[in-house]
Amino acid sequence: MPDCLQIGPHRLSGNRFLAPMAGVTDAVFRGLCAEFGANLTFSEMITSDTKLWSQDKTQSRLVWSENEPIKAIQLAGSDPQALLAAGSAAIEAGATWIDINMGCPMKKVCKRWAGSALMAQPKLVAEILSTLCKELPVPITLKTRTGSCEDNQNVVEIAKIAEDSGIQLITIHGRTREQRFSGSANYDLIAEVKQQVNIPVIANGDIETSEQVEKILEYTKADGVMIGRAALGQPWLFAELNNPVQRKKLNFSKLILQHLEGIYELYGSYRGVRIARKHIKWYTESLGLDKTKISHILKDEEPNSQIESVLTLLG
Repeated sequence: MPDCLQIGPHRLSGNRFLAPMAGVTDAVFRGLCAEFGANLTFSEMITSDTKLWSQDKTQSRLVWSENEPIKAIQLAGSDPQALLAAGSAAIEAGATWIDINMGCPMKKVCKRWAGSALMAQPKLVAEILSTLCKELPVPITLKTRTGSCEDNQNVVEIAKIAEDSGIQLITIHGRTREQRFSGSANYDLIAEVKQQVNIPVIANGDIETSEQVEKILEYTKADGVMIGRAALGQPWLFAELNNPVQRKKLNFSKLILQHLEGIYELYGSYRGVRIARKHIKWYTESLGLDKTKISHILKDEEPNSQIESVLTLLG
């Protein structure tokens, strides 16, 4: 499989992507992952309702890192015209790539017939994708699941619709909406999609090591992989995928402090300290640190005290 992909005007330097994850992949985290070799990163999912874009939560999602040469934004919604308006607004805000979310399994998203719920409405999918691909001047890509449930895994049909509509790349999380994040990823369906369409196909789900990357690419013939939960607490994972000994050369204290300081700068002290807590937990788990010593860190209210506590934890 090719290491480089040409998507519209963008030539990617490799095929290891960071998955968009709500509440996680802000500009700070994406910037770190890109620094360590993630070849493409996406914003957190943003609603197509532009009336909500003035809120602090959405404004922070419309920020990119200087390490991201491609400013890719992921949009969620079910109304073609609302998504078109959101896509236009995103481009005005600097986006150079738009990804459509048809993979989120969360109830609050699916109850509005957005996210993975859209896969149950192929005609609406076709209308959404064809409208965006026809009207917007940047590459439009799609992220899906395999279907709504085990008995309705229609990702091959959706992928064909996507290709016919002008979608330039599709990423498939190898689980159904019903599975959410349980069970194992279904690579057979990803392989079938790759056989049925000519656009690039990216495999997503249960990918944590360089060995898994190679096996999955060989088995599915996919054009790349997307990594999500495995990167929590270890943004350096992308470097390890290419060079397993890279971990031994890292200064973890410096990297974690860089992350925390970036969070405080993006969100301010009050929100930043609280957002940093989950990342501290993930770092503790990935580095095998003493979990019993983090309870007080999760109660720190100021950046300086939080940093001091983290440095003590890291020794």
